[in-house]
Amino acid sequence: MSRKLDSPVQTQMAVALFKGPMTGDYPGSKRVEGKQPAGRRRVYVQTETGCVLGMELDRGDSAHTVKRRLQIALNVPTDESSLSFGDLVLKNDLSAVRNDSPLLLTRNLMHRSSSTPCLSPTGRDLQQRDWSGPIEILGNSDRFAGTKQVVKDIKKAIKMGVDPIPVHSGLGGAYYFRNTRGDSVAIVKPTDEEPFAPNNPKGFVGKALGQPGLKRSVRVGETGFREVAAYLLDKDHSANVPPTALVKITHSIFNINDGVNGNKPQKKRLVSKIASCQQFIKHDFDASDHGTSSFPVAAVHRIGILDIRILNTDRHAGNLLVRKLDGVGRFGQVDLIPIDHGLCLPECLEDPYFEWIHWPQASIPFSDDELDYIEKLNPVEECEMLRRELPMIREACLRVLVLCTIFLKESAAFGLCLAEIGEMMTREFRSGEEEPSELEVICMEARRMVAEREVPSPKADLGVEDFLFDIDSEDYVTRIASPFGNGSGHGRSLLSKLEESIEEEEESEGEEQQALASLPPSKHIPSVAKLSMSLKTTSLGEKNLLKYVGAKTENVQMANTSSGHRSANEQLPASMSFVKLADMNEDDWTLFLEKFQDLLYPAFAKRKSVTVGQRQRLRLGTSCQF
Repeated sequence: MSRKLDSPVQTQMAVALFKGPMTGDYPGSKRVEGKQPAGRRRVYVQTETGCVLGMELDRGDSAHTVKRRLQIALNVPTDESSLSFGDLVLKNDLSAVRNDSPLLLTRNLMHRSSSTPCLSPTGRDLQQRDWSGPIEILGNSDRFAGTKQVVKDIKKAIKMGVDPIPVHSGLGGAYYFRNTRGDSVAIVKPTDEEPFAPNNPKGFVGKALGQPGLKRSVRVGETGFREVAAYLLDKDHSANVPPTALVKITHSIFNINDGVNGNKPQKKRLVSKIASCQQFIKHDFDASDHGTSSFPVAAVHRIGILDIRILNTDRHAGNLLVRKLDGVGRFGQVDLIPIDHGLCLPECLEDPYFEWIHWPQASIPFSDDELDYIEKLNPVEECEMLRRELPMIREACLRVLVLCTIFLKESAAFGLCLAEIGEMMTREFRSGEEEPSELEVICMEARRMVAEREVPSPKADLGVEDFLFDIDSEDYVTRIASPFGNGSGHGRSLLSKLEESIEEEEESEGEEQQALASLPPSKHIPSVAKLSMSLKTTSLGEKNLLKYVGAKTENVQMANTSSGHRSANEQLPASMSFVKLADMNEDDWTLFLEKFQDLLYPAFAKRKSVTVGQRQRLRLGTSCQF
């Protein structure tokens, strides 16, 4: 069994429970959290077009056994295919697979066809019968207790014939499920009906599951578990994220497209899907319909703290619900409910969108209670929790969580406010070009320091081309040089950003010395002058190297990749990010975090020194004026 950070995993549709030759009850309720099951467990095996087959695994089952069962039940070819579990490619041993886990069966590109429809089980005997109910929660954790009553209400309503209501807004498929009284109790979003997914009901189709989605660092079919992750990470229910869980749900209202063109079949039939299920919260309007001045400071801060931790790339006013607490809605008498977290926790550093970044509440310092809350956040424990509750989550997403949580903790301790932290994470546009954020510049410097440790000198006997293939971080350097696939233009914008940063630094040297005087003493924290010198070295010494690597990006990728076995990460264009985190091994990742933290305090001091009188940044999004 090999490690594969780039393997796509999706949790999709058409679930039928495969009862193997063994007998006994479903062991989900007997699972011990945090331990690998030694005996039988149930899993969901998915194809890249959305088909899912639930089956029970015995201790002696192998990947070949799983493929054979899938071939018999769904009549799909399993030759030239691989079975994946999160970041793991399962060669034969299935001991790492836990109960209620989604597995993915993928074919190579030569055997892939977008026109393959989602198939229902073809077997007629009891082995292919769906033994589950109309809706069930995937997982047996107490953390989903808030969703269990909602699931009971939906189950009763389905049996009584109360149909859900399709949501016509948005780009993906979503449905309001109701209780027996006809009241909406949950919003259900099938993961195979996301934008660009095979069964999207609104015409936004054309990609296989696991390929780049609306955000290229969030793959098609993977927003559902991110919705759940945001709820699980909302410690003490601070930000008011509604209870959310992954469910397997069966209903005829769900959409099934026929073939590559997304044509809908005329006759509706019962179909089972895996979806995110979020409790419906009654509200009066969203933030786009209401003046933001009446929003409580504490509520804005709580939501902002969560958004920073999960690097939310889609916090716009439409996904902040507003609920009046007194029936009138005077200042301090409204509550905010954040929803729609499917574009959080990207697989690499992205440009976030924080609607609240220019609200006056975001410029008010954190309270003592908020600082205490931030200080107690433990990203290592949070990652372990997510691995238990969402075993399909990628390590790349967890690294983003760790990095952003560390950034939040250190910046809040230094005295930055929410708006200042958000600005440091947000990219800037100069002369129509996107430049890396201050956070990304710090990360690039930390990566350079790690690379210098691994490769003492590029001036050895190796030629330039040999040197490029000897270092492990050429993909990272490529993204610096050419984030949009251009070998020259954006390499220059990054270098100019660093040089301009140095010039600004020299002009405000006196102010920074005063700010640095208040820093806690640490022998590991370099001075601003040393950081400047390293940035000058990067901008001057690596200019030709960066340009060269950018020009060779496509050839390097193709030379190291089999055209028939390209993972989704390899299909992502270089424009997705300036900084990639998943390509570091554990030792490099640990060293990177050390260097990253060493560089933070000089950057915070610089941010403090230029905050006064700083002009508002030009940003993409609903709040931007050009």
